[in-house]
Amino acid sequence: MTEATTKQPLRVGLTGGIASGKSVVAEMFAELGVPVIDTDVIAREVVAPGQPALVEIKQRFGDDAIDEAGNLDRGAMRKRVFADEQARLDLEAILHPRIGAEARHRAETAGGDYQVIVVPLLVGSPLHRFVDRVLVVDCDEDTQIRRLLERDTETVEQARRILAAQSSRDERLAIADDVVANDGSLEDTRRQVTELDECYRRLARQR
Repeated sequence: MTEATTKQPLRVGLTGGIASGKSVVAEMFAELGVPVIDTDVIAREVVAPGQPALVEIKQRFGDDAIDEAGNLDRGAMRKRVFADEQARLDLEAILHPRIGAEARHRAETAGGDYQVIVVPLLVGSPLHRFVDRVLVVDCDEDTQIRRLLERDTETVEQARRILAAQSSRDERLAIADDVVANDGSLEDTRRQVTELDECYRRLARQR
């Protein structure tokens, strides 16, 4: 086998606080032809009806965790886990090992010069050791709260509880190799992504 077929792609872990714009940035990388592995997508797949994780969630949290169609009631669970620390930890214990294993599997088969692996909770996650670089999508807290209110019709109090349950902005920036400032226009964000794409392709060639 040639070196080209055996060389492992550069792996970039993309993270950021809730409503920071991770999905927007990930889509911009995808439009540039970069393989994107999104653990939020995997998280939805592992709790699909019939999956073992959904069975475990029902056993732990009861029928209230499941909606009338047999799907995970995301709204109910979101309120529950952000109001109860132990509930959040129990849910993570069910989901995170499955999500991590599937993300690694997809990364092994996705190819590309470099890959973007979207991990919202990368701080403290075992996937932090799996990636080569960390890219943080950053914005100020007021922007996050405004976007949360627009997207999920949360109350301000609820939005602040969600932010408090996640790693802090300082903690995310402390592990960052690269940062996309997503407080401005889409054009500005796209410019930053394009520059990073060139940087990552250059780094991948140098490996």
